[in-house]
Amino acid sequence: MSGTPVVSGAQDRGRVCVAGLGPGDEALVTGEVTQALSEATDVIGYIPYVARIAPREGLRLHPSDNRVELDRARHALDLAAQGRRVVVVSSGDPGVFAMASALFEALEAGPSAWLDIDIRVLPGITAMLAASARAGAPLGHDFCAINLSDNLKPWDLIEKRLRLAAEADFAMAFYNPRSASRPAGFARALEVLREACGPERPILFARAVTTPDEELRIVSLREARPEMADMRTVVIVGSSRTRIIAREAGPILYTPRSAVEAAA
Repeated sequence: MSGTPVVSGAQDRGRVCVAGLGPGDEALVTGEVTQALSEATDVIGYIPYVARIAPREGLRLHPSDNRVELDRARHALDLAAQGRRVVVVSSGDPGVFAMASALFEALEAGPSAWLDIDIRVLPGITAMLAASARAGAPLGHDFCAINLSDNLKPWDLIEKRLRLAAEADFAMAFYNPRSASRPAGFARALEVLREACGPERPILFARAVTTPDEELRIVSLREARPEMADMRTVVIVGSSRTRIIAREAGPILYTPRSAVEAAA
């Protein structure tokens, strides 16, 4: 018999887990997330992320299109209020430019009854960490992460943050660098970075990390081209201290732990 389950006790109270599925390789999904998915009655998320979840009896899958994060969050909270065990899936880590923040936005603006829902955020390996590990350790010293999409913030703010991060000499990780609807933004970002960092600063393009389509490319800012990135790419620009170790097996990109030159 289908329908909303009867809540019989505290252990059956509905809940929402916002879970990170990692960068792509199923081996990088945490045991905590796997356990939550095994107990779920409903999985909600962006279409390609829900497609990663194997169907099973008693599990309802709710895929939805991009740019409906608040609708997705409200749906999850509404189902949990009915006593269901909901997992909202994101790629990478759900707290990094993903669904955890959207869920709390919906919670804050929603009915007071939602405040009693058991809500858990289950971390995952986000793209910049997977990319950094594949390339070496470019985030080995101070770094920042910037979402280059101007869907939820003006481009002027993005450019200001790029310049200030470069001035502070952070290594920088960029999410959502370039899409079909935003082809010009990343080209402008590269111009700003060349002006602020100089043309020889190393830049990593890491596409589809940990999947069969993985591609890593390390070039200088002088050589970087907008078409080297798409929405499956995370881009990391080194600080002034970031180095490349050349070797036959492939270069290693890393940033030393110290911000000062070692004594000779």
